[in-house]
Amino acid sequence: MLPDDLNGLTTPQMPAVHPSGDRVAYVQTIVDTDEDRYHRTIWVGDEHGASQFTAGPGDSTPKWSPDGTRLAFLRTVVKIPQLAVIPADGGEAKVVTDFDLGVTAFEWSPDGSRLAVAATTYIDEWKDLDDEERARKPRRVTSVPYRFDNLGWLHDRKSHIWLVGADGAQEARCLTPGDLDEKSPTWHPDGTQIAYLSDLRDDRSLDFGASVLLVDLESGERTEILPHGGWSFVRYSPDADLHLLGDPETDWPSITTLWRLDGTEPTSLTAHLDRAASSLAIGPAYIEFDSGLAHVMQEDSGMGGVVAVHADGTVDHLITGPQVVSEFSIAAGVSAYVSKTPTDPGTLFLARDGEGAAVAHSSELDLVDAHHFTTISEGTEIDVWVYLPPGDGPVPVLLNIHGGPASQYGFGFFDEFQVYAGAGYGVIACNPRGSAGKGRDFVRDVIHDGWGVVDVADVNAAIGAALERNPRLDRDRMGIMGGSYGGFLTAWIIATDHRWKSAVVERGLLSYNSFAGTSDIGGSFPRFYAGADHGDPDAERVWREKSPLTRADQTTTPTLVVHAENDFRCPIEQSERYFMALLKAGVETEFVRFPGEGHEMSRSGKPRHRIDRFDAILDWHDRHLH
Repeated sequence: MLPDDLNGLTTPQMPAVHPSGDRVAYVQTIVDTDEDRYHRTIWVGDEHGASQFTAGPGDSTPKWSPDGTRLAFLRTVVKIPQLAVIPADGGEAKVVTDFDLGVTAFEWSPDGSRLAVAATTYIDEWKDLDDEERARKPRRVTSVPYRFDNLGWLHDRKSHIWLVGADGAQEARCLTPGDLDEKSPTWHPDGTQIAYLSDLRDDRSLDFGASVLLVDLESGERTEILPHGGWSFVRYSPDADLHLLGDPETDWPSITTLWRLDGTEPTSLTAHLDRAASSLAIGPAYIEFDSGLAHVMQEDSGMGGVVAVHADGTVDHLITGPQVVSEFSIAAGVSAYVSKTPTDPGTLFLARDGEGAAVAHSSELDLVDAHHFTTISEGTEIDVWVYLPPGDGPVPVLLNIHGGPASQYGFGFFDEFQVYAGAGYGVIACNPRGSAGKGRDFVRDVIHDGWGVVDVADVNAAIGAALERNPRLDRDRMGIMGGSYGGFLTAWIIATDHRWKSAVVERGLLSYNSFAGTSDIGGSFPRFYAGADHGDPDAERVWREKSPLTRADQTTTPTLVVHAENDFRCPIEQSERYFMALLKAGVETEFVRFPGEGHEMSRSGKPRHRIDRFDAILDWHDRHLH
């Protein structure tokens, strides 16, 4: 795979099985570098084939009405996602909302006459301004986060739950007015109430989590039915049991599991499995119901599958094996899911009666398969993957470190590994302690005294085992790279381990001391991982000790620094300070900045920027390793 192969890359996403089970709607996404955008259209198909259903070019998130006669979806209108509805047998789609900043989530009412939507609008002070005046006006900030990665500025807007008629004839009605933000609406099966998530605390801006609330549609009365916890998603079952994803505690890192609200107390359904039901690595958080069972995704040691959960917490493993299921849907006993493997960017399968058939494939690319093995580091099993380009001769090495750190590499498709292998590199990837996929204790091993210690030990164990097993990997020509937390660990390692001939530090957490005040998660992340919080007497000292910036003067490895200028997760000042420190230390270094992009640029940024990034990284490594 070459960087330019991104252009035209086509993948199926967001499946939605029709209530009858006879077909599936899904989104086809095409990367277009000529227009520098992603073209998204909705298709409908079955085991015998599929055809385009909407015109696009910015359609996503299809959901059938309960009776299957209509399909609701999000349509981008002048860069804003609005709710649209189209007849199930085709025709013209009608956009039924006109929110200032668009719709982020929606759910059909049980009778199909209305939809509950989570939508964002400007507050009164900013509502009637034009774009020029909004850009000029000073921003009065009273809480954090006042900006958030991929969302932009937050101080001037609120997200509420609204009631919208499916035909668009009635004016949208706000169900949750006020100064709070709400998300994740779900209908009670009787159609009279909607549950949702909102943070009610006075100091909510300094931490994460939410309470579960219920709004009565007739009276407008709102009631807290479950106190503040680490909840991320709620959904009613057909028999009116409220299910939740998250955890009653807000101590992070942890694993997201499935719970049921029994009276006023949550009952754990999958925490005993010690595996997450959603994460950064396997896709969005959601719950599907069919045949009386809740269905959720599950990650495990680099794999992502689907389980059906019984009322007593026992599970049936429906989709397993060395793959990553990124999205799924189920209705009438028929399931649809998108499966990814190292050599498959994504295939949409439709499974009924135990038999599965492909409905849609991704683009065909020249890809290399991954070799997976495990190794032991300080008594702990670590998963490792190695990608080798074709041939028999020695190849330079690129060690890749993932972000998070509560994420994971695995058995799914990753364009980065394929591009680097296509350029002639042997790629090593691993999941050190702190990664997702191996339970709560594993993901928490890296916090506090483990930060920059146990993860380094595991990475070194993975490198040693990969070199021993693969004699083609040239130990004298090794590069190291990573983004976000991976940027931290790369910069941390090269300050004391000088065997690396090339490094790329991308969008890294490089100085806790400034990150704590500039990041959109700076109010909590330093406490969770570094073990020191704002106001602690020794916080500044602890943060310095755990920051690569403090030891940058010990670095000798030629280092490329890469960052996006609109990154609010790890703000670009992190790389600006690090780049200056490398220059002062006499390190060979360059700094590549991407305008108008956020923290997710490498995965979902402008297509041209994604290719430019590949070109810059390959150029740097080629100069020092080939």
